[in-house]
Amino acid sequence: MQDLKYHLPQERRVSTDGMGPKSKDLDARRQSAVARALSPGLPGYVVEGDGGVLVDADGNAFIDFASGIAVTSVGASNEKVAAAVADAAGKFTHTSFMVSPYESYVAVCEKLNELTPGGFAKKSFLLNSGAEAVENAVKVARSYTGKPAVVVFDRGYHGRTNLTMAMTAKNKPYKTKFGPFASDVHRVPGSYPLRDGLTGQEAADRAIKTIEQEVGAENLACVVIEPIQGEGGFIVPAEGFLPAIAQWCRDNDVVFVADEIQAGFARTGEWFSVNHEGVVPDVITTAKGIAGGLPLSGVTGRAEIIDAPIPGALGGTYGGNPVACAAALAAIEEMETHDLPGRAREIEKIVRTHLEPLAELDGVRELRGRGAMIALELEDGAATADVASACKEQGVLILTCGMDGNVIRLLPSLVIPENLLVEGLEILAGAIKERVA
Repeated sequence: MQDLKYHLPQERRVSTDGMGPKSKDLDARRQSAVARALSPGLPGYVVEGDGGVLVDADGNAFIDFASGIAVTSVGASNEKVAAAVADAAGKFTHTSFMVSPYESYVAVCEKLNELTPGGFAKKSFLLNSGAEAVENAVKVARSYTGKPAVVVFDRGYHGRTNLTMAMTAKNKPYKTKFGPFASDVHRVPGSYPLRDGLTGQEAADRAIKTIEQEVGAENLACVVIEPIQGEGGFIVPAEGFLPAIAQWCRDNDVVFVADEIQAGFARTGEWFSVNHEGVVPDVITTAKGIAGGLPLSGVTGRAEIIDAPIPGALGGTYGGNPVACAAALAAIEEMETHDLPGRAREIEKIVRTHLEPLAELDGVRELRGRGAMIALELEDGAATADVASACKEQGVLILTCGMDGNVIRLLPSLVIPENLLVEGLEILAGAIKERVA
């Protein structure tokens, strides 16, 4: 991969045994002041980040295979993003677009309309988080169709608001003791090739039959799907599944919503993961990688759908904050300048070279994913947790996912240098070989 410019040394450095003294002091403050539900996984408190590294308060430098959960795709302190943020903040930090509009909000919407798939007229609006984007996509679909029901899929994750918790599959830790949840949300089987052995068309037929029998197109406002499931296990559906579901939606006056919050913005080697099969959603939701780490999300879709709600019906006080919008425009420019979709494809090749041999181990079920959104499914959840812990001890931050907690997910920054990526992969491979029979 082409070398890029960094302001921090791109090297792993572990100088303390576990959490260092400064991080321990900070962690004591956390335990005293912060809700216990917030329980960070990294054994150190971050003070700097750049490229593919995170540096903690005690000087440890971790190889970052998490990117803030697919957020810092252009790096955690990208020079262009930081400059854009500083410039915007020096002019004004907030007006609320609903009260006093500004150009950067319009520019981000224009860029979303340009980049998302589909040659038809599009419109967008901005919010703060992925969950807000999904919730508002449902509002738009209901307003447009006049129908109430929502269909989601097994193992799906869509957020932590009341509606999106109802749409999210996994109970612990996301839903337990938080109900009752929003009604008229229906879960149907998706496509999980490793476990169901179905072709894309077979899996689609199964899902459609369930929708028609248990919901009915006449009651259904929208189908919401992650083109590659995130928290559910980085599951790539069998080829043909997404196009078949999208076609059924078109044929039945149902809005097809692609939740691209984790997989979008160059992460999978395309600008959006639906592009891999040429699927054109009616509505697409974006967040995470869109703004280089600042809170921003978007809902983009066919103009007639997005325009269905009455004036004043959409928005929020902070939605499309001017500083976040400036960050987004800079981050997207960096993605274009450095061809980060292409760089994600290069990352995938390197990851597969180093990790595909592990599939021969009895305890490894599958390597899957696209671009810089790659996962290893192991047999055992406890072993998966042990691997993650061992990597952190050696200065490599990885995340786990899956309903069974048995999937290692890799989300490196798209600007990570090749030598650092390879070093982290070698440590991960070694940890798996030691702990998985």
